[in-house]
Amino acid sequence: MATVKVTDDSFDADVLKSDIPVVVDFWAEWCGPCKQIGPALEELSDAYEGRVKIAKVNVDENPNSPAQLGVRGIPALFLFKDGQVVSNKTGAAPKAALQGWIEESL
Repeated sequence: MATVKVTDDSFDADVLKSDIPVVVDFWAEWCGPCKQIGPALEELSDAYEGRVKIAKVNVDENPNSPAQLGVRGIPALFLFKDGQVVSNKTGAAPKAALQGWIEESL
């Protein structure tokens, strides 16, 4: 399962009302660290298929969702469970660190 593109309009349905935990990656095209973690998130979305959804929100195209969550720097990763933020982190990290963060947040 590839990462899911989420917009401000679909945020409630895709993230807050999801029946499985969702990792949301707030990113932008011009962000180098965002591009660094992109492939790792794609691989993790396959590894967690059916257990965790990995979603991407482009902050340039969708400014409302990150603003509501107080995102100040990207990449910003938020893990939602039952519609609530259970953990978040900012900045790039290797795949193993991202996977560890997801595991400990579940």
